[in-house]
Amino acid sequence: MIRVLLIDDQPLIRSGFRALLDLEDDIEVVAEAANGQEGLELAIEHLPDIALIDIQMPVLDGIEATRRIAADPALAGVHVVVLTNYGLDEYVFIALRAGAAGFLVKDIVPEDFLHAVRVAARGDALLAPSITRKLINRYVSQPLPSTTGPALEELTSREREAVVLVAQGLSNDEIADRMVISPLTAKTHVNRAMTKLHARDRAQLVILAYESGLVTPRNS
Repeated sequence: MIRVLLIDDQPLIRSGFRALLDLEDDIEVVAEAANGQEGLELAIEHLPDIALIDIQMPVLDGIEATRRIAADPALAGVHVVVLTNYGLDEYVFIALRAGAAGFLVKDIVPEDFLHAVRVAARGDALLAPSITRKLINRYVSQPLPSTTGPALEELTSREREAVVLVAQGLSNDEIADRMVISPLTAKTHVNRAMTKLHARDRAQLVILAYESGLVTPRNS
């Protein structure tokens, strides 16, 4: 059973998402919150698998709520998915760096929404290739942050290859096909790279891959 926490200050939005989720046999909405502070408290209480968090909320916004969830070792199993009305805007990039596992636009079709919840719950790639392309375009149009990036020396050649493919938006199965290995081995390479680079999830791994220079728009 996938346990979901809904955090949004708009009751209509929450009720719409809940109506969809309640129809699924493998998904349970454990709680709802109208602001980030309440959501953080409920996350600690219920330890959901997924926290669907709106960006702009009163009391405590979605960015800070995401940052606090990501920073709390007790909430390491909570995957934050950011909800936005505006698609790929500056807030989304801040949220990803704060620790979000990915993001969804609120006008997403129901089938894609349910699929995204299941994908996020198992820790697989939530960023679709189309979203990854937008990430790449953002890195092309803006200078990289003034950072030396994570240390890459500890990565094996196969782990580096796996990270590059993650940054291209490939799932574990697709990485396995590309590298001619089993999906389990692909997942192992990705997980080890995440551990070595201190990436909370695949979304952060994508960002770290670009900021470190391991991946550039030319090889994406």
